Amino acid sequence: MNQAVNLLDFDLDGLVAWFAERGEKAFRARQVMRWMHREACDDFERMTDVAKALRARLKAEACIRAPVPVRDSISQDGTRKWLLDVGNANAVETVFIPEASRGTLCVSSQAGCALDCAFCSTGKQGFNRNLSAGEIIGQLWLANRLLGAAQGSEPESSDDKDNGRVISNVVMMGMGEPLTNYDNVVTALRVMLDDHAYGLSRRRVTVSTSGIVPAMDRLREDCPVALAVSLHAPDDALRDRLVPINQKYPLRELMAACQRYLQRAPRDFITFEYVMLAGVNDSDAQARALVALVRDVPCKFNLIPFNPFPSSGFERSSAERIRRFAGILIEAGIVTTTRKTRGEDVDAACGQLAGQVTDKTRRTIRLTREVRA
Repeated sequence: MNQAVNLLDFDLDGLVAWFAERGEKAFRARQVMRWMHREACDDFERMTDVAKALRARLKAEACIRAPVPVRDSISQDGTRKWLLDVGNANAVETVFIPEASRGTLCVSSQAGCALDCAFCSTGKQGFNRNLSAGEIIGQLWLANRLLGAAQGSEPESSDDKDNGRVISNVVMMGMGEPLTNYDNVVTALRVMLDDHAYGLSRRRVTVSTSGIVPAMDRLREDCPVALAVSLHAPDDALRDRLVPINQKYPLRELMAACQRYLQRAPRDFITFEYVMLAGVNDSDAQARALVALVRDVPCKFNLIPFNPFPSSGFERSSAERIRRFAGILIEAGIVTTTRKTRGEDVDAACGQLAGQVTDKTRRTIRLTREVRA
């Protein structure tokens, strides 16, 4: 007996093709897509505008299966974190951050991460595997369902209308490096943007990368959404230590890739993320070096106070040091914000996501094997 196909693994083109193989019209795929994603429906019998015979066939051949939550934690500030079982003793974390003007879902793309950035707890757990497209979009599907946020009406595509959603923004900033799981991430992104599914605008979906230059160029052509680059250092020597992928794609190549990406980006700037590590990357001289580094790249900076985890070996920069660092960037005309730490009491803050990972790398994996040029 064939294993049921998880329909969450398909974007609309993929779903249309799957239906066509079974002699079904494209409009049937659109119907099922709307039921799956707008209504967070996983029961074919509830899809009342789908023909009964097709519902029976779908029930026999397919399923709608999202990752299963094994823990649901709510912070004092309202941040909500789910630990999601993805099989074989692996679990990933997804975080919802409610704010007055938006609701942001932070989504994972891998069970663990092979890039081993020095300050990130996810990387310290090692790497097991890429998540499937269904496991990635399933995090949004599940969060909508658990938050009571299924749309139940025509999705709006304008930025102003997006603000009315419980989940108005999605950031690929959870566990893993999204661009080393390129195909599955892009499939999930297309579902997020599709008006038959979530209808989010490109400006409200952000992919964060440590700087996988060839994949940045591919994303620019295939599915240009907002881009955030984990920078964290103003020079190659320090970034080689903090973000090891820099040894393959150094800053000169990364800045050039950012400039190319802006040709198709939905926003007219790149967001640079910069974790503030006391005595490591937070001096006035390093702030001035950053100004020089990005002088040809329209950008904004998001300074991230380091969120400690056991045996990290780093400390958070003081509030005054962060203020002075930000001041130098602002004085140079660069829009700069300091991220408010959210969900720290449930280990849901930036850099703290760890989940449960059965490490296959034993920390000897070579980065070049994880990067698909």
